[in-house]
Amino acid sequence: MEQVETVRGPIAVDDLKTVLMHEHVFVLTEEIRKSFPELWDEEEQVANAIVRLRELAALGVDTIVDPTPIGLGRDISRVARVNEHVDINIVAATGLFTLSDVPFFFKYNGPGTLLGGDERMVGMFVQELTEGIAGTGIKAAFLKCAIEDELTPGVERVMRAVAEAHKRTGAPVTVHTDAARRTGLIAQDVFRQEGVDLSALVIGHRGDTDDLDHLHRLIDNGSYLGMDRFGLDILLPADRRVATVAKPAEEGFADRMVLSHDASCHVAWFPPGVRGELMPNWNYTYINSTILPALREAGVTQEQIHTMLVDNPRRHFSGAASGVARPEP
Repeated sequence: MEQVETVRGPIAVDDLKTVLMHEHVFVLTEEIRKSFPELWDEEEQVANAIVRLRELAALGVDTIVDPTPIGLGRDISRVARVNEHVDINIVAATGLFTLSDVPFFFKYNGPGTLLGGDERMVGMFVQELTEGIAGTGIKAAFLKCAIEDELTPGVERVMRAVAEAHKRTGAPVTVHTDAARRTGLIAQDVFRQEGVDLSALVIGHRGDTDDLDHLHRLIDNGSYLGMDRFGLDILLPADRRVATVAKPAEEGFADRMVLSHDASCHVAWFPPGVRGELMPNWNYTYINSTILPALREAGVTQEQIHTMLVDNPRRHFSGAASGVARPEP
């Protein structure tokens, strides 16, 4: 039976059940957090995360996929501590999040650098997929990279390292992209050059646009669309996000979409109170409380909702979508 790694250990892919495919637990800048401890109360934040994830589990969500790699303040031990108190599956990521340059750790060594040599990122990503993260034994189950404004040399380098790690392990990939700049197409082009079956990719944040022609191009290339920012009404209102899911579903493409919020228990990018004031719907429960009824009203069937929340994540993590055999845990 196919298995997928979670923070609590490997489980059968079928046991993922209802999945939100893009939710963070914590998003931090660790150097800031450690240098200014008055900005962070560990016990309070862990307790808050437990409450929020319990609320989500009570709504019938069984799994969240947490695309928080290096670059977004990942601390897998903290996430595991939260998960000890919540009956929910958390699927962890490896990879590197940058929108411009690679960290200085990689600046002078690796392909095209002063010292040259092999790409160290590939081995690191593979290690986190096959051996575990930070000595914890908790294994990542997928890879994450990002492209927003343009394909900078650093962004391209990370993307190609992610592609190579995917080819070595079969682990699927989530790409943070920018809808307005259509950078999902650039990401698909890079992964295609690397010989990756594009059905192994989730092109993230596609729900930020209702340009259906653009979405059809991404679907035609074979990738999943991450309709994964429900609640971020500041970028696109909820009614337009709902319509942008409903129309492809009507056209028979429910099997190419996954749903989520891109929310978190704590994100350090905003001053206290600002997130709730500007984006009151941006939380883990919004899809279940508001969006699913709205999708049904827009003509999306319960079978299609099941496809987006259950079947597609299951296929994505089984390797069925890409035809790549997943390694044994």
